[in-house]
Amino acid sequence: MTIALAIHGGCGTLPKAEMTDAEWAEAKAHLAKSLRAGWAVLAKGGSAVDAVEAAVLVMEDSVHFNAGHGAAFNADGEHELDASIMDGSTLAAGALCAVKRIRNPVSAAKALMHRGDPLLLTGPAGDAFAQTEGLDIVENEYFSTERRRKNLASMKIRELVGTAGEASEAEKHGTVGAVALDANGHLAAATSTGGYTNKPPGRVGDSPIIGAGTYARDGRCAVSGTGKGEFFIRYCIGHEIASLIGYAGLSLKEAADRAIAELTQHKIGAGLVAVGADGTIVAPYNSEGMYRGWVTPDGLVHVATHADVEVMGQV
Repeated sequence: MTIALAIHGGCGTLPKAEMTDAEWAEAKAHLAKSLRAGWAVLAKGGSAVDAVEAAVLVMEDSVHFNAGHGAAFNADGEHELDASIMDGSTLAAGALCAVKRIRNPVSAAKALMHRGDPLLLTGPAGDAFAQTEGLDIVENEYFSTERRRKNLASMKIRELVGTAGEASEAEKHGTVGAVALDANGHLAAATSTGGYTNKPPGRVGDSPIIGAGTYARDGRCAVSGTGKGEFFIRYCIGHEIASLIGYAGLSLKEAADRAIAELTQHKIGAGLVAVGADGTIVAPYNSEGMYRGWVTPDGLVHVATHADVEVMGQV
């Protein structure tokens, strides 16, 4: 059987001039590390669920992405994290939103999925669940970085002068996600985020909403999205793509492009990665850039931040 893996680190990519060459190189290296972690699971015959968790874990631990360490600040200067994971073979899923102390929310989402009920926990209940599962619990400050502090200050100023709507995707958003097809033909998707900078406390986006920012269904596709979550929820983007494949007979590319076109009408930055039942991978986006990557059948690691795709060697 074919195996396949794709990831994204969010469509909130900075303009090239805003990071040094060394910082861009490190961000790409972390994308490659994420791909290698997920691919190692698949190559050994592991499950798509375990592969997407492994890939997302790397990005949650990286300073370069808005998930885990490096997450955005809300309006109160705190971090509230959202994450979900879905198994396309059973439609089982687990999700958490507005949690504040779980070092790796994607692992807590997987643990909740294995419990089976409930599917979604919020806030302190999610933190408490992760603690009972023996997962790493940290102080909220662990997630903070200087770059995110500057983003918050910038958005506070924009709010005061009425230019918040003009903020770049890099100032506002960011998400990480992974999709995979394993050797048994099963699909899975996972997504994790800190939301958007200066978001109202308690705000929940699409990342933990099954069918919106995360969706996987065997025989159709697995999808992880990034962008303005409120619109991903309204359009049920993940489920919409799967439905266009299942009911309208569209290819994965046609379905994903149509979904992004719907979002583009609202003039919002949006992107996604998706993998089909045959291992086809797509990564459409409409913003200046999107952190993304995939592994081709020949084992080559491909990563990109803007238009150019770079080959980072073998897995």
